[in-house]
Amino acid sequence: MRWYGARVVYWSLLKQMGRYTGPKGRVNRRLGVNVYESNGAIKATERKEFPPGMHKRRKKPTNYGLGLNEKQKIKFHFGLRDRQLNRYFTKARRTKGNTGEQLLVICECRLDNVVRRAGFTMTRPQARQGIVHRHFQLNGKTVNKPGIMVRTGDVITLRNRPNVRKLYAAIREGITIPQNDWISFDESNYSAIVTTLPTYEDVSLMVDINQVVAFLSR
Repeated sequence: MRWYGARVVYWSLLKQMGRYTGPKGRVNRRLGVNVYESNGAIKATERKEFPPGMHKRRKKPTNYGLGLNEKQKIKFHFGLRDRQLNRYFTKARRTKGNTGEQLLVICECRLDNVVRRAGFTMTRPQARQGIVHRHFQLNGKTVNKPGIMVRTGDVITLRNRPNVRKLYAAIREGITIPQNDWISFDESNYSAIVTTLPTYEDVSLMVDINQVVAFLSR
């Protein structure tokens, strides 16, 4: 196998796979931001603040490389595949307003992101797993699709099962609850209400969205 360099091979392997399941700290180090929020991934980033691979003098990144890096931040942060991200981008281009800002708002409206932002879980992968396992209900109906888009007034609740409620009660005790103006959480019955749709200012991910728009417009 011909060697093309650690970085090229790394991203080509990710492209061949579906959703990334490898070392999350490695992705954080490569992108230079904590797109994965698990304690292990964050500690790995703090322990080694340089990108993975052979540590030699690196070339100045190209415009393509910069755009790819910013796009990957969105992809890994929200747990998207390339096809999903491209579909959201097409939808954002058809929506009034800034395309990049609309893209991030669409990603924020995903059910798995709302579950994480409400404080049900510690990370988005954890939220996605809980939804797939049918732990959550949307407006009283059990759902198993993490990519459902929420709307104003939607109510997200845990299923009324003792083992499920015990699990998420333990999770909430061990995390810092995010502060969101667009989600209201009721501790008494473990429910979250989307009081209003998020705006660009509500997005927590630090990303150069203009680079992303330029990259996806190629």
